Amino acid sequence: MAGQSSRAPKVAVLMGGPSAEREVSLSTGQACAAALRDMKHEVVEVDAGPDLCSVLQSIAPDAVLNCLHGRWGEDGCVQGMLEWLGIPYSHSGVLSSALAMDKQRTKDVYRAAGLPVVDSVIRAKDEVMAGHVLPPPYVVKPNNEGSSVGVYLVEEGANSPPRLDDDMPEFVMVEAFAHGRELTTTVMGDRALGVTDIITDGWYDYDAKYKPGGSRHVIPADVPTEISEMCLDFAIRAHNALGCRGVSRTDFRWDEAKGAEGLILLETNTQPGMTPTSLTPEQAQAAGVSFGELCAWMVEDASCPR
Repeated sequence: MAGQSSRAPKVAVLMGGPSAEREVSLSTGQACAAALRDMKHEVVEVDAGPDLCSVLQSIAPDAVLNCLHGRWGEDGCVQGMLEWLGIPYSHSGVLSSALAMDKQRTKDVYRAAGLPVVDSVIRAKDEVMAGHVLPPPYVVKPNNEGSSVGVYLVEEGANSPPRLDDDMPEFVMVEAFAHGRELTTTVMGDRALGVTDIITDGWYDYDAKYKPGGSRHVIPADVPTEISEMCLDFAIRAHNALGCRGVSRTDFRWDEAKGAEGLILLETNTQPGMTPTSLTPEQAQAAGVSFGELCAWMVEDASCPR
């Protein structure tokens, strides 16, 4: 936002929207809006709907803080509209948002950058329900949703393939299950903030991510220095390989029995959650960046073209 006057910028905080992650987005947006007001920004909260383009034109914000999650808000769609309108916005641009939202193409980028991943395939929903397309254990999930929406774990020894809900897409990702601990690292600009160990009683699903007490976060993660340093390095390399901007968060699995060979990348979130239970604000706080400072930094970092 170079060239702005000394007055506090007017920020439109985009939230809600039509995706499966609407409720999380509303929580993220409301938290960020409150933090920006505390930092003396002028804030307009916008629940993104079909009239979003005209709403933003009438608001004429200096910047957009994109707090949308999931399809349309995180996959390059709203980013393209903001590019068309010429409004500086936060987080990643059109191409990197679309790439990171497509889990299979994300893996292609990871592989090209020399980053470790597990095997996966894209298969028709009917084929996945007809028989095992990978040896169990494996995971079935949409190729373009986040927050563990529509994730099925087929456990080792399972006799039958999964029965997928009717609202699952026609084609899904089937991915070899990665055993081990769930680790994650946030990148802020060109800086990796830290490593969190996510501890749950079972699968790190939607409730574990967003319900109070659903999971326990240990930061810094109690892992060997080598593994911590690899997470920090891999997260920055993933951020750069995908062309991310602003804040991103990369998720890992680490199989302790395999040492350094047991660390693999799962995915990169170009718009990490900023709810009261979210990982990125916790990592920023541990790195000495308050929630308000993090939100203000994302606004200051906003640009167009992105």
